[in-house]
Amino acid sequence: MLGASAAELAIDHQVWEHARLSATSDTGTKPVVTRFAPSPTGFLHIGGARTALFNLLYARHHGGKFLLRIEDTDRVRSTQPAIEAILDGLRWLGLDWDGEEVFQFARAERHAEVARAMLANGHAYKCFATAEELEAMRAEQRANKQPLRYDGRWRDRDESEAPAGAPYVIRLKAPREGSVTIEDQVQGPVTVNNAELDDMVLLRSDGTPTYMLAVVVDDHDMGVTHVIRGDDHLNNAFRQLPIYRAMGWPEPAYAHIPLIHGADGAKLSKRHGALGVDAYRDEMGILPEALSNYLLRLGWGHGDDEIITREQAIEWFDLSGVGKSPSRFDLKKLENLNGHYIRAADDARLADLVAARLPFELTESQHDLLRRGMAALKPRAANLLELSEGAAFLFRTRPLELDEGAAALLEGDARALLARLHTALDAVEAWDTEALEAAVRTVAEDAGVKLGAAAQPLRAALVGRRTSPGIFDVLALLGREESLARIADQMTVPA
Repeated sequence: MLGASAAELAIDHQVWEHARLSATSDTGTKPVVTRFAPSPTGFLHIGGARTALFNLLYARHHGGKFLLRIEDTDRVRSTQPAIEAILDGLRWLGLDWDGEEVFQFARAERHAEVARAMLANGHAYKCFATAEELEAMRAEQRANKQPLRYDGRWRDRDESEAPAGAPYVIRLKAPREGSVTIEDQVQGPVTVNNAELDDMVLLRSDGTPTYMLAVVVDDHDMGVTHVIRGDDHLNNAFRQLPIYRAMGWPEPAYAHIPLIHGADGAKLSKRHGALGVDAYRDEMGILPEALSNYLLRLGWGHGDDEIITREQAIEWFDLSGVGKSPSRFDLKKLENLNGHYIRAADDARLADLVAARLPFELTESQHDLLRRGMAALKPRAANLLELSEGAAFLFRTRPLELDEGAAALLEGDARALLARLHTALDAVEAWDTEALEAAVRTVAEDAGVKLGAAAQPLRAALVGRRTSPGIFDVLALLGREESLARIADQMTVPA
């Protein structure tokens, strides 16, 4: 809609208004409409993802709609890559919004239209104060240790007093007496004295709307009934309510969610794990259902339930379960939860995810091998990185390069024992885990060593590392020919 004409914008508004009004049922009860409204100045961060999740769950729980608005009015910092990262992150987490995403900047004329309507109905006024006057006002307030707020110097003046053609902004004529109480559905009743608020700018001198105005107009036009967002926006609610009231619009219900802190109780930062959602997926190998489940439990609970499916979350979620205190982000807990979801995941899906992380393209037979290996590999992995590293031995070329730990396992009499194991395994007819374990046990008993002592040099020869899935699973996955060849490669000391 960038570059849309005024007529097109008017038609668009008519469509939105019709949809908003028609959303009311015959009983007069409005269905729930929530929204997630990120600014595309960076990635989709953890706090934003949780806010989107809570909005989606509340809407779905009540049979309503979950909408998405991209607040791209900051033209300097808003970027297309950031927009794409936000949309990609939401889709990856399964946070599917209803309808098309709305771009706030494209609706600037509609926002300005509302500011002019407020000017006409006496709830706003033109302010001709210059930048120099405002800076002098703030300097005086600082000197007198007063709050820095606009003093209303043009609130009751006639605009004819301004120089001809002087630029002006449109300011809200905010109430000055009394107080406002918001019955916040998370924080409870919150009251602010009107004297603490000033006459904020609605429309800048260049005709562009401010954030506060744009948010209210968009929420109204989109039919939003519940504004669920971080509690860092709580003060904004008191600044935005006068716009609703000036226009005679229904006010939304508010629910301000406490922010996420680090495990140490400090404000969440990158050192705590405040990364983009894409980093959890790409760099840390977290599954979307694990991250979604973890975010759900950050500040909301349902008894002692820890593992909660999306279907259960929709059934159980309500704002009464959201706590008032900041929740603490614990990366270890997320990794533990992710391990659970990896163990529960479909093997074919995991094979596809791991294959995409390997530095080469798998053949059809290699991909089938990877899929068959998942049952043995996934119990040991907490994330897709570990799963990929654990699967790498399946595709290594001979002779294997041993790491330091594996080389140490082949010192002393280990290679002689390896030769005896090679002979015993070569004689196995049915190459399955039961027959393979029986053969290795026999060699261990004949050699007078424990089973683990026989398995360790085998692991070094077959995998090239000290750790691997169960050694009999490794033998079965590699197959007779490859297993015997890898063992033979390590039976003699390299020159």
